[in-house]
Amino acid sequence: MDLHQTTLLLRLLADSTRMRLIALLEQEELTVAEIAAVLHLAQPRASTHLAKLREAGLVLDRRAGVSVYYRADSGQSAQRDAILHALRAALDDGLLTGDRERLAQVLAQRRAGGWADSVAGDMERHYSPGRTWETLARAMMQLLDTGSVLDVASGDGVLAELLAPHAQHIVCVDLGERVVEAARLRLGKLRNVEVLRRDMHALELPDASFDLVLMLHALTFSAQPARAVAEAARVLKPGGRLLLTTLEQHPHAAAVAPYGHLNQGFHCGDLTGYAHQAGLAVSTCQRISRERRAPHFAVLALLARKPDA
Repeated sequence: MDLHQTTLLLRLLADSTRMRLIALLEQEELTVAEIAAVLHLAQPRASTHLAKLREAGLVLDRRAGVSVYYRADSGQSAQRDAILHALRAALDDGLLTGDRERLAQVLAQRRAGGWADSVAGDMERHYSPGRTWETLARAMMQLLDTGSVLDVASGDGVLAELLAPHAQHIVCVDLGERVVEAARLRLGKLRNVEVLRRDMHALELPDASFDLVLMLHALTFSAQPARAVAEAARVLKPGGRLLLTTLEQHPHAAAVAPYGHLNQGFHCGDLTGYAHQAGLAVSTCQRISRERRAPHFAVLALLARKPDA
């Protein structure tokens, strides 16, 4: 931060209400109504202060159903965080003590409606004992009967570990030497899983060998995606399915460069084109998720089937 930016930040925080807001939102994510109750402010005044703090990058908001929650944003600037830390360390005020006490009361009122009510409309983002994405995935896997499976760009084998009890045979392929070693270590005790070091563009596997081919986030590592999809189609049995997920096309090359991506994602038109060229019938291609935080990466999923002989 230069002198001008520092001066603007100090001028913004010269208002005691905004300092109280920052201190409050560093403790808990709150709605405008909850903030107003804690600080004894009218809601329009609380909203005005929040807007100024959000514009300065000190506060983030997110929508959950019909509610909007606000929280302090930290870690974006070490210099800015150091200034805020110094200001907080120098504060010892009865107002802040009262705010903390009223915050506890407001949160108790929120919880009185029950956990489910408190996170309604945004339940998937909140933890409750035993209710995790892993347990959901493991439970849903019991509904599957996948036959023989090829997992392309399988990484260290976490998906194969989940699928193994529900598949006849799984072959994991990846090009990275270290991830292949890690997968072999993870999956070594599973008799129906095999881990091979292979290039997705030249699998060196027999034709018509698999009931299901998975390409989950494989294509972002491909400079020849049409060839990779064609290889997947080649090793599918007649009637077999290809499930492919990948990033939707985006302009954020710098953000994905550290992960080794060779392209900036795809459109559904690209994916369906690759599948048709490979002789597959596309069942669906759609966006299945979009991240809430910038840069808001979106994920596409394609499901296609190899026609019966």
